[in-house]
Amino acid sequence: MKIAIDKKLCNGNGLCVKACPVGAITLKNGQAVIDHEKCDLDGICIPACPNEAIALEDE
Repeated sequence: MKIAIDKKLCNGNGLCVKACPVGAITLKNGQAVIDHEKCDLDGICIPACPNEAIALEDE
C-alpha cells in the first residue's frame, strides 16, 4: 500500500503538508509530493485534503 496524490485534483494548498506528522509531504511546483521513505501510512493527510486528492492505493 502507498499514499498517492492525484495531481489533477491537488491545488497545492498545503493542508496535507501541515497535517503530516512525519514530514513526508512537501510542495514542489505547486503540487504535493510524498516521500514514500518517510511516509508511515497513517493516513492523516487523506481527510486533511479538501479536494480529495489523496488516497491509499495498492502499489
